[in-house]
Amino acid sequence: MKKRAKSAGPRPVRGGAALETLRQKIDAVDERIQVLIAERAGLAQQVAVAKGGAGSAADFYRPEREVAVLRGVIARNKGPLTNEEMVRLFREIMSACLAQEEPMKVGYLGPEGTFSQSAVYKHFGHSVRALPLGMIDEVFSEVESGAADFGVVPIENSTEGTVNHTLDMFLTSPLKICGEVEMRIHQHLLGRMAGLDKVVRVSAHPQSLAQCRGWLREFLPLVELCPASSNAEGARRARDEDGTAAIAGDAAAEVYGLDKLVADIEDRPDNTTRFLVIGRKLLKSSGQDKTSLLLSTKDTDDAGALQKLLAPLAEHQVNMSRIESRPSRRRKWHYVFFVDIDGHADDSKVAPALAKLRRQAQLFRVLGSYPKAVL
Repeated sequence: MKKRAKSAGPRPVRGGAALETLRQKIDAVDERIQVLIAERAGLAQQVAVAKGGAGSAADFYRPEREVAVLRGVIARNKGPLTNEEMVRLFREIMSACLAQEEPMKVGYLGPEGTFSQSAVYKHFGHSVRALPLGMIDEVFSEVESGAADFGVVPIENSTEGTVNHTLDMFLTSPLKICGEVEMRIHQHLLGRMAGLDKVVRVSAHPQSLAQCRGWLREFLPLVELCPASSNAEGARRARDEDGTAAIAGDAAAEVYGLDKLVADIEDRPDNTTRFLVIGRKLLKSSGQDKTSLLLSTKDTDDAGALQKLLAPLAEHQVNMSRIESRPSRRRKWHYVFFVDIDGHADDSKVAPALAKLRRQAQLFRVLGSYPKAVL
């Protein structure tokens, strides 16, 4: 008796009639999706009414709630779409629902076409008003004044390290950290010329030039490297100047109408930039959080002063994931420390450690407790 061959799954549909049947099924699914999205938008309106009704979208925005929804999306996802695609779709749905009355205003380090703008849309979705600003301190100022609800600023790159200007702003700003965004950075050589032999100069932000220095040294060793205030500014020059190419991402290529001469020229394949979301309020716990602190020791000349200051973290088994020092600007050779730890400031394990830190430190500030980046 012959064994029957095992089925390899659904047979491919062939023929015009069968294809039309599949299209009708897709149309029916699309209709159900549209009905459910409309139902969700209606429920979002009811939530706003239950919270008091009055106020802007920013008043009803709860990052800890949003990240819980997105973590649930990842937990439920069984494909075929990736977690990244499912999170992106749900982020856009939530963004649209939140913006029904008035979209949130989010400042970022512009101009249009920068990676900071891409970070805004990754974190908030496209239903916000993204406000391009000229400098990092302008982003802080707009949020402090209320002209923007939130801001997005770069804090560190996995290849080139910390963005010191952002750290320095926290020395005097009352703003809080409300979230983080991790962006995988793909750097492309953009231009209008026919080939690499026509490139005379390359314009880009110094960070991007540094992230691609190995590639530039190998393939364009004789061209002039021109630092720009942003990658978007470099892209503008590439659009307007003969012989100028730029290093930037897909967004800048689209905005400034440039061709992608060579894709992915960054030296490290894991090149990633982390951005901070800044706002005016502290957040509640999401269950998977990070806390950022600003500290200084009472006497930095005392041997072991920093070790003694941080000892409560080890005593309470709180993990410190990052530490950076910056001049305090109070006196010569005096430093402050920016520290990231795992957990929320109100967590049962973290709170007593922070209480002891506060007693021992000359300067102690919780810059924010916020959800860890989902993806």
